Amino acid sequence: MTASSTLQRVAVFGATGSIGASALDVIARHPQRLRVAVLAAGSQVEALLDLCQRHRPRHAVIAREDLFPALRDGLRERGLETEAHAGMAALDALAAGDACDTVVAAIVGAAGLSSTLSAARAGKRLLLANKESLVLAGELMTRAADAAGADIIPIDSEHNAIFQCLRSRQAKGDVRRIVLTASGGPFRGRRRTELADVTPAQAVAHPKWSMGPKISVDSATLMNKGLELIEAHHLFGLSGDRLGVLVHPQSLVHSLVEFVDGSTLAQLGLPDMRTALAVGLGWPDRIDSGVAGLDLLTQGRLDFEAPDMDAFPCLRLACGALDAGGTAPAILNAANEVAVSAFLQGKIRFLSIPALVEEALAALPAAPADSLEALLEADARARRITETTIAGHAARA
Repeated sequence: MTASSTLQRVAVFGATGSIGASALDVIARHPQRLRVAVLAAGSQVEALLDLCQRHRPRHAVIAREDLFPALRDGLRERGLETEAHAGMAALDALAAGDACDTVVAAIVGAAGLSSTLSAARAGKRLLLANKESLVLAGELMTRAADAAGADIIPIDSEHNAIFQCLRSRQAKGDVRRIVLTASGGPFRGRRRTELADVTPAQAVAHPKWSMGPKISVDSATLMNKGLELIEAHHLFGLSGDRLGVLVHPQSLVHSLVEFVDGSTLAQLGLPDMRTALAVGLGWPDRIDSGVAGLDLLTQGRLDFEAPDMDAFPCLRLACGALDAGGTAPAILNAANEVAVSAFLQGKIRFLSIPALVEEALAALPAAPADSLEALLEADARARRITETTIAGHAARA
């Protein structure tokens, strides 16, 4: 059978989020080629039930085990044959088992690591939108995928652009440099002093992309771009000195690959995640994503500028963690997750996010990342240190 004639059974992890919604939109456009086999969500039972009614998967998973009765009973009440599951172990088993061929890994944060690694070890096609899997355990993830013959197709627009320019995940010897683009977030052009009183509502108001609150804050601090540099290192095998960032506010050029002969290839498109998902679901074929073509005459100009490392120190911290290697990226990611959560809850200020990350990196020097246990321990220690620091600030306030 050809790739286009094989029915692909797709598991969507993080189905109730924005990437999940985009994935399901693309899947629904190709009923002869794509079928939803598994839907998974964290805690939104009603939203998951609505998706099950619309897409009729064989399996549905709710991450919180205490919500299993609500999911099971809700499926019965709607007359659906979808089998209910709960907990991360169930998610891992479905990712690795024969229920699906392809996994869209869109669970936010370190919580998505286990199921993503399970899919890689099982040799699945892995549409990777969970950046923490590579930041926390990039060497383990890519090693497992290569050993099992799993196809990792990145769904972040930047890495997907690089994947398209290279036509694979392998950066050969003819690649000189890779440049990721950043929109600059909602605070592009502001000085550091102008960011002191930024509110969560302002930080999540991204000018170009519709994303969840955590990723939106990461975009506002430029930590998102720092995490993507670490991802690119693992995905494409380039050292940090061959990776760069340009701020591009129009968000039409998604990344650039410079070759040794002086040529540069760039991938352009409207800022819509369905394009990257269609690349992943259809690869090596091109399939309709529902996204319109790019009219450059209408768009007008394309601007590029260097990132401001003083106003947005998270990018500098991420570059340092990439250079340090080992457990440093895991520490960076964990401290950032805790800090962003505290900011969204109104417990700390915007500029406290990079300060807390820097404190965690200073308190926990990088150690070898030779096992998942070592990485998870570093993750846990960074979280404890950051939570303790936040609690101390609150007590003194």
